[in-house]
Amino acid sequence: MKNQKKRRAGFTLVELLLVIAILGVLGTVVVLNFGGAGEKSAKTATQQSIAAINTAVEIYKVEKLKSNPPPSLETLTSPLTDGAEPLLDAANLKDAWGNPFEYSVSGKKYTIRSAGPDEQMGTEDDLTN
Repeated sequence: MKNQKKRRAGFTLVELLLVIAILGVLGTVVVLNFGGAGEKSAKTATQQSIAAINTAVEIYKVEKLKSNPPPSLETLTSPLTDGAEPLLDAANLKDAWGNPFEYSVSGKKYTIRSAGPDEQMGTEDDLTN
């Protein structure tokens, strides 16, 4: 009985190592699950911006009674008629990474493109309408 009373309370080295290992695994899971959340939200925001620009182009076509899209996106940042509000704010002409959208017109068709996360136009991560 005397040996049991002298035994010190505390954790053994094995118990401490087990707790550290568990915390390491949990930390890894958290980083893997939430590590790409910023990029995913930036892509979603950029896709929503492209949709808003697309809508503004379609409104422009209706308002101007033309079937041709505007010559540039900057056209959408000016009022179409006196006293009207512009269809887009100039700040909406950049993607979530701060780069301007690429806009091209070919006849009645138009393309709105973002370079995406790598900020390089013409790569597989580009976002378009």
